[in-house]
Amino acid sequence: MSCLFLLLTLLMRSVAPVTGFSNGKVSVACGDMVPQHGHQPRPDPPPYNITVDKSTFSPGDNITVSLQVASSKPTFFKGFLMEARDAGTLDSPAVGFFMLTDPHESRLLQCGHTQGSGVSHRSSTRKTCIKAVWKSPQEPPLSVQFLATVVHEYKVYWVRIPGPVVSLRGGGTAAPFTDSPSLTTSSSAPPPLFTSVGCGHSKTCLRDPVGCHPDSDPHCFFLSLTTDEAGQSVMFELSGPAEGYVAAALSLDKWMGNDDVYLCVNDGGRVTISAAYVSGRTHPELATEDNLWGQSWRLADGVIQCRFHRNIILSNRFTLNQSYYLFMANGSSHHSLIHRHDYQPLISTNQQLITGPPVDLTGSRSPLLIKFHGVLMLTAWMWTVSTAVIIARHYKYFWLHTTLLGKRPWFQFHRTLMVLAVVLTSVAFSLPFIYRRGWSKRAGFHAYIGCTVMALSVIQPIMATLRPVPDSPRRIIFSWLHFGAGSVLHILAMVCVFLGVAQQALLLPSPWSPAVLTGWLLWIMLTDLLLLIHTYTLRNTGNDDNDDKEHMLCPHTETGQQREIPQLKNVVLIVFIIGNTGFLSAFIKAIASL
Repeated sequence: MSCLFLLLTLLMRSVAPVTGFSNGKVSVACGDMVPQHGHQPRPDPPPYNITVDKSTFSPGDNITVSLQVASSKPTFFKGFLMEARDAGTLDSPAVGFFMLTDPHESRLLQCGHTQGSGVSHRSSTRKTCIKAVWKSPQEPPLSVQFLATVVHEYKVYWVRIPGPVVSLRGGGTAAPFTDSPSLTTSSSAPPPLFTSVGCGHSKTCLRDPVGCHPDSDPHCFFLSLTTDEAGQSVMFELSGPAEGYVAAALSLDKWMGNDDVYLCVNDGGRVTISAAYVSGRTHPELATEDNLWGQSWRLADGVIQCRFHRNIILSNRFTLNQSYYLFMANGSSHHSLIHRHDYQPLISTNQQLITGPPVDLTGSRSPLLIKFHGVLMLTAWMWTVSTAVIIARHYKYFWLHTTLLGKRPWFQFHRTLMVLAVVLTSVAFSLPFIYRRGWSKRAGFHAYIGCTVMALSVIQPIMATLRPVPDSPRRIIFSWLHFGAGSVLHILAMVCVFLGVAQQALLLPSPWSPAVLTGWLLWIMLTDLLLLIHTYTLRNTGNDDNDDKEHMLCPHTETGQQREIPQLKNVVLIVFIIGNTGFLSAFIKAIASL
C-alpha cells in the first residue's frame, strides 16, 4: 500500500500544472499574456487584427478598440486577453482602463495598477469580433500600443498580437511642417499640413471629388505639385482617407507599370515617406537612395497627409521637366508592406508638364474603355433586349394587315433589336480584354457570367436562323428551346449588370445604382404584368368559342372595346420605351461623371 502511495505521489509531482479559463478570469496571465495551456503559441501570422477608431488621443479620451477576424477564410476565436501598454516599454504594466460594450461576451480584469486595465472573454463561445472602449489615463505615456492574446482552440493560440499605436496629441502625433512655424501641434487635433488654396494659380492639383478641399473634407483625395522659384525642386503634397498608405505616381501612359512612385505609409502611428519604382504590375521596388527632403506628415481621423521635396533632375528618377500622367492610389498596409490599392487609381485626364504653368487638373478612376463597356452593355440589355422581348411577347398579333420589308412588323422589330443587341454585346465584351490585355483575375463572377452571356448571345440568333417552318412538328421544340435559352440569357445578363456596377474599374455610386437597377427590373415586371392582365381580360370578354388570337386581337373587330385595345397597347409600348430610355440615360450620365 505504501508503495502505491509513493508511486501516486511521484506521478502527481511529475505532471506540470495546466489550467484553462473558459470563463475569462485570466488575471494570472496579465504579465506575459501567455495562456497556461501547456502548449506552445502558434508562430505563423495570426488570422486576427486589432483596429482603433482614433490614431491620436488626449488625457481622458475614449478610443474604441476592436478585435476581429482578419482572415478571408471563415474562422473564429473562443478566448482573448487585450491590454494597452506604453509603446516605448511594452513589458511595463497595462495603462488606462477599459469599458465594456457587450458585458455578455467580455469581462474586465485588473492587469496593472488599475481595475479594468485588461479585458477578456466571459465564455468560450465562438466569436468573430469583440469591442471595448479604452479610456486614457490623466498622465498617459507619449504613445500607447494595444496587444492581444487570442485563443482559437485550447492548443491553438497566438500571444501578444501587436495592434495599432496611438499617440498623445502634442507628443509626436504629427511631424511639424519644417518651413512653416505656424503649423505646429497643439492639445487639440493637429492642423492640416496644407490646403487647396492656390490650385491652378500657384500649384498644380489633382483632386477627387473635383474641387474638394483636403483641409475640411475627410473624403478628399488630393495631390499638388509646386515648383520652387529657383526652378530646382518640386514640392509634393498628398492627402487622402486611407488605413495604410496614399501614393502618387508619374507615368508616361495610363497603364500601371514603369512608373515613378512616391509612398506615404502609416507605420505604427508614424508616416514613412519613400520613393519607389514600379516595373509592370508588380510590388513597388523601394529606392535605395534617399532623395526626398523637407518631409512632414500628419495622421488624424483616418486621413494620411504628407509633404516632401525632390530635385527636378535626379539620376535614377523621372526628370520633372517633362510631361506625365499623374496617378493617385490608396490602400492598406501591414508592417510597412503595402497591399494592392483599394480602388482603381485616380488618373489625370491629360499629361501635365510638372514644372509647367499650374493647372487644376481633372481625373477619373474609370478607364475610358471600361466606361464604353458599361454604356454599351447597359444599352444592349437595359433598352434593346427588354424592348425586343416585350414586343415578341405581347405584340405578335398586332399590325396583322401590315408588312415591313415583306415581314410582319413585330418580327422585324424583334429581329433588328436582337441583332443590334448581339453587336453591342460583342463590342462591349471585347473592351475589357483590350484594356486588361488579357483576363482579369479580380473581376470575380462578373467575368464568368459575362462569358456565358456572350456565348448564349451568339447561340440565340444561330438557333433562330435554323428554326423549322411554322407548320413543322419540330416548331414547338424550337419555340421552347428559344424561349428557355432566351429567358436564361436575360436573367444572367441582369445578374451581370448588378455585379458590373460594383466593379472597381466602374464603381458607380452606392446605394444609388442598385436602387435604380431594382427600379428598372420592377418597371419591366410591371409592364409585363399589365400587358398579361390586359390580354387575360380581353380573352374573357371576347368570343369564348373562338380561340384564334389573331381574330380576337384584330384591330377591325366590331365591338367598340376591341377597337380601343390596339391603341391602348400602343400607348403602353411608347410609355415603356420612354421609361427604359430614362433609366438608361440616368446610368449613362452617372458613368460619364466618373
